[in-house]
Amino acid sequence: MTILYIGDVMGEVGLQLVERLLPGLIKEHNIDLVIAQAENLSNGKGVNLEDFKRLRKAGVDFCTGGNWTLKQKEIWPALNDPNQPIIRPANYPENTPGLGFKTIVKNGKKVLVISLLGKIVGKEANNPMDNPLIVADEILDKFKNEKLDATVVNFHGDYSSEKVIIGHYLDGKVSLVVGDHWHVPTADSRLLPKSTAHITDVGMCGVLNASLGVKLDSVITRWHDNTPTRNELETEGPKQFNAVIVKTNGNGLAEDIKQINLVIE
Repeated sequence: MTILYIGDVMGEVGLQLVERLLPGLIKEHNIDLVIAQAENLSNGKGVNLEDFKRLRKAGVDFCTGGNWTLKQKEIWPALNDPNQPIIRPANYPENTPGLGFKTIVKNGKKVLVISLLGKIVGKEANNPMDNPLIVADEILDKFKNEKLDATVVNFHGDYSSEKVIIGHYLDGKVSLVVGDHWHVPTADSRLLPKSTAHITDVGMCGVLNASLGVKLDSVITRWHDNTPTRNELETEGPKQFNAVIVKTNGNGLAEDIKQINLVIE
């Protein structure tokens, strides 16, 4: 099967870009399943129900999670519902709202999707997190006797070392390990030795000439003058759409990975 994984959809601009481009990409590349990182979907922080519905209507089948996924409580019931195609990171502590892995069946193909959080820098750095390697093992063990057509693992973190290590750790066990959270695409998409597709960071969907989707003026002033400022999402200028397309074989592993990095005026 052919899976399209879309990088962090950053606010309204990113959502509009997905609405504009996704139908054509699905048709052009014969996409069977579309997964998108949605933790920045609503004004850059979290997911509200209206935007979740718009993303689904645009053609996204499943939404992965990150450090902002739980920001807006209206999405919590969907996160808790195994039949709603959205998850938060699986290695949050026990009793955290929501589920960190779910399966989706599309056109008779069953796919397991897992989100994991790395050691996030800044305000999240000291939050307790379960070991993502052990959590991944535990989840995969639950499905060892099930027939899965693909398994997609999203690793949301800052450290490239962690993103590379977990890719190799899960090599031969899953179809794709895709890193996100940087909002900057890396040039290292490849098949690992045991046929797991991997990329350190897939990138984002949003404004190109910005600081990860945020207006440059709001962050340059903060840095240069050491003055507290609020992040303001950029809405003007060229837009970027970053994603990967992964083709899997009958054994649930990958046979090809291709990056999509588009700039739209």
